Amino acid sequence: MDFNFTETQGMLRDTLHRYLADNYDFDKRTAMLKREGGRDPGVWQALATELGLLGAALPEAYGGFGGGAVDTMVLMEEFGRALSVEPYVPTVVLGAGALVETGGALAEALVPGIIGGEVIIGAGFYEPQGRYNLADLKTTAKKDGAGWVLNGHKAVVVAAPFATHLLVSARTGGSQREAGGVSLFLIPAGTKGVVRRDYPCVDGTLASELYFENAAVGADALLGAEGGALPLIEKLVDNATVAQCAEATGAMKRLHELTLDYAKQRKQFGKAIGDFQVIQHRLVDMFMEAEQAQSMTLMGTLRLDDPNRAKWVSQAKAKINKGARALGQWAVQTHGGIGITTELAAGHYFKRLTIIETQFGDLDYHLGRLEAGLLAEAA
Repeated sequence: MDFNFTETQGMLRDTLHRYLADNYDFDKRTAMLKREGGRDPGVWQALATELGLLGAALPEAYGGFGGGAVDTMVLMEEFGRALSVEPYVPTVVLGAGALVETGGALAEALVPGIIGGEVIIGAGFYEPQGRYNLADLKTTAKKDGAGWVLNGHKAVVVAAPFATHLLVSARTGGSQREAGGVSLFLIPAGTKGVVRRDYPCVDGTLASELYFENAAVGADALLGAEGGALPLIEKLVDNATVAQCAEATGAMKRLHELTLDYAKQRKQFGKAIGDFQVIQHRLVDMFMEAEQAQSMTLMGTLRLDDPNRAKWVSQAKAKINKGARALGQWAVQTHGGIGITTELAAGHYFKRLTIIETQFGDLDYHLGRLEAGLLAEAA
């Protein structure tokens, strides 16, 4: 099997790498986080209109380039290297992914807007009581004439503070944890009855608690079949999971580079700490974790169309969750106290890796899902 990227994918990587190197260094990122909204909207517009990258993985029928999950992986690794706060995963992977899968007039209207940078989506699939169980929903959507009325609470909805639309799951039938009865809705962020509580996460990115208080939406807000959305949501979340694995890979590689540079400069007992064998061993371990993360991400990405997709995705996420934590801790230990200060980039990479570790399933969740899948196969 050929694991080399195509010429087009290499061009995507190089284009994004150059842009981020010129426009997204650590100081500029720090300044962005202090702005209202926690980002520079001009960056997203540049990715869309100047570079045309938001359509790289989307179908040509909607104005995209016809790429796929590997193209997303290439882009996400570069976003990870730069500690990007851009809402690529909720908007392109989840939002556009849901629209493309369900099709219809709403997809034809909004996917070109996503590619053009005008539409930004915040995705809310999780609730406080449900942890990572996508079927554990207290949010309800009840019929009201031709439309729907939503009530409930979605937790830690990334990109919601500046989103134009919200992609949310709600129960239209069945009991709280039942697989059936789950529906998917895409609604304008300014819908009356949608209440946000915005806050910064530990890595500086913004998220929201979303509360639906008799929020009325039209019939066209329902994506796909009523009550049958759980398989689609699971597929979207697995796609997003491997995309975040790619982001973690990029961040891990860059954090290893920063630690290696620091080890060459920091002196102890009259010599660079990188000359000490124990530090050299640690740096090699960090390098190996980053390389394994890249391999596992590629494996998970290539298996997204596999009937046993969940097994491959959970293997990748479990390995990367474990490796990202180890690499981050080794980086901080090598830097010493300065490694967790806001002035040094290394601490911010560690924080971002910590957030990624909890998104779309932590280590225990993915080990449990993997175990359940393997037992089901054995039976």
